[in-house]
Amino acid sequence: MFDHLLDDSQRALRDEVRDLVRWVPRELILAMDRDEVRFPREFLAEAGRRNLLGVRYPKTWGGRGLTWADTAMVMEEVAVLGYMFGCTFGVGAELVCDAIVNLGTDDQRERYVKPLLRGEIFAAECLTEPRGGSDFFGTTTRAARDGDDWLLSGQKRFIVGGDAADFFLVYARTDPDVAPHRGLTCFIVDRGPGVETSYLYGLMGCRGGGTARVTFRDVRVPQKNVVGKVNEAVKVFYPMMIPERLGTAAMTIGAARPAVEIATRYSTKRRAFGRPICEFQGVSFQIAEAVTLLDACRSLCYTTALAVDAGDDPNRVRRLVSETKKFVTESCQHAARLAMQVMGGIGYTNVYPIERIVRDLGLASIWTGSNEIMSLIVGTEWYKESAVSWESQRLRDLEQDAEHADDVEEKVYE
Repeated sequence: MFDHLLDDSQRALRDEVRDLVRWVPRELILAMDRDEVRFPREFLAEAGRRNLLGVRYPKTWGGRGLTWADTAMVMEEVAVLGYMFGCTFGVGAELVCDAIVNLGTDDQRERYVKPLLRGEIFAAECLTEPRGGSDFFGTTTRAARDGDDWLLSGQKRFIVGGDAADFFLVYARTDPDVAPHRGLTCFIVDRGPGVETSYLYGLMGCRGGGTARVTFRDVRVPQKNVVGKVNEAVKVFYPMMIPERLGTAAMTIGAARPAVEIATRYSTKRRAFGRPICEFQGVSFQIAEAVTLLDACRSLCYTTALAVDAGDDPNRVRRLVSETKKFVTESCQHAARLAMQVMGGIGYTNVYPIERIVRDLGLASIWTGSNEIMSLIVGTEWYKESAVSWESQRLRDLEQDAEHADDVEEKVYE
């Protein structure tokens, strides 16, 4: 985050996160990318010990009572370690906790949020299914009443942290006879009988995050583990799109930042034709574009965080979060590729971490809602917002500011 946007306490928090980042062993990063370490338990446990998980939640439940602006800064700094560090840091402490803190019971917060934010247990959100991810309301996982409990069956896939999770936040259909968005319920499911996880994907990047297939076979879930109300999972799902997508945007900036910084330093040392290559416009312009993109991403992310913190209109927040996720992820992917181009052939090797960063960032525009879905949301919400503005805010009719604006016979719409 920009220094001029942070006060003294925020800068101190940033320094705490940077200290955590320096603590992480180099070998952990390399072992995760080699798939030798399946999940960074030690990292999350240490983050919990330092009280850096879920800083925006109330102190009562283990957070620090801070803001989304603070969280965006924390997520950016954490993710400089690598994109999967940001993913695993955010899935439990930002996504799963968000649902339980906002819509759960005090008993659920005591049993799950507190130990999770202390780094003592781990969680995963189970949303995507084999038949699709974007079609959330088409979920085929089902739960049926069995006395005072529920029996839950189904399969989820691409579940970050699934291989190591102690519990899962699971969406299942509980009423097949109503409209899809009215018949889903959100459950907290403990790892136990009937829960099977398989770490198997051979991912192109973002390895070592415990990404798994999770299968539920008649898992008994007590009624006290329902989050919110039965058949009202939509009230859990929609608010969670804020931490899913705004958190993704913030951490994507952090994950791309090292590529640009490494390429910048490299260009001042690497010489060609008797000069440092940074003196050639073909190189310096690429660095300039990459830096500009990161700064634009950071500005949009911060502005959106302020809108969330201010409790702005939910539809406008939905638009801002969606356009932030799309713009930031695509811009950061481009910035990382620019960095690789500046490095030339050596950037395509594992002598530098650029190639890993480029691979990892491929996930950014896919997970937590594909960027095509983001465009759909942005367009839908913008048209609704614009209609309200034109009709009710007494704005100047800008269409009339043309020489022949009164030639109505030229304004043909059908």
